[in-house]
Amino acid sequence: MHRGIYEAASGMLVQETHLDVITNNLANVDTPGYKRRISATADFSALLDDIEKVSEDGETKLATVLPADMPFKGRRIIGSVALAAVFSEDVMDTFPGVLKTTESPLDVAIDGKGFFAVTDANDNRFYTREGNFVLDNNGNIVTPNGMQLQGEGGAINVGNNARDIAINHTGQVIVNGNEVVGRIVAYNFERPTYLRHEGKNLLVPTEQSGEAEQIENLKLWNGALEMSNVEVVTEMVRMIEAQRIYEGASKALMTHDENTSRMITSFSRG
Repeated sequence: MHRGIYEAASGMLVQETHLDVITNNLANVDTPGYKRRISATADFSALLDDIEKVSEDGETKLATVLPADMPFKGRRIIGSVALAAVFSEDVMDTFPGVLKTTESPLDVAIDGKGFFAVTDANDNRFYTREGNFVLDNNGNIVTPNGMQLQGEGGAINVGNNARDIAINHTGQVIVNGNEVVGRIVAYNFERPTYLRHEGKNLLVPTEQSGEAEQIENLKLWNGALEMSNVEVVTEMVRMIEAQRIYEGASKALMTHDENTSRMITSFSRG
């Protein structure tokens, strides 16, 4: 009886998390360079049932074992239904967004794979596809949030008296018509879908994503921005599905609760 309550409650919790991910995607539908997140679910036993196992080379390692295969003496597993579903992870959809022409000299978009590198005031490094850069009071090229764009050799500074600032297709930053003051570089990862969002459209690498590797032969679109790859219709469909699943799990939970109440009442009378 309680098995059904656990499954229904875990289903509701999972759908709440799915809705949070979808809501965040919709909130960033107009954010340049934003990549939507896709959530995934796993059953609880697949995450929990890790046991120590001695491998052939003599080392002790963790191995995932299904409940039915676990070496419990005197115990018989009936069925293979997990007690609960849990939110496993959310990954980034790296599909490129639509290019929007802006004609702004500091707006750039990466042609193909890759991410710009930016740093904060504490020299912490982040990555982003957001290319709507501006100048700060010191002549540094920065993001709208004040993160310094990194180029070859560090931050790119055009000076306080620069005129006719332009960024060409190879990433060179040119001022006053012909003076090259820096070059933008971009980085890619072995598995960029596992990059973690840190807020403000910033990404940080994880163990699953791998380390950043500089892209050779970088090509940029100047005077253009890559827009978010969030599709409103798709996210609304996902939201409706999550809400209906949540409602179904909620009804199942109430049904199990009512049946439990009846069972307790019946046995107490007996």
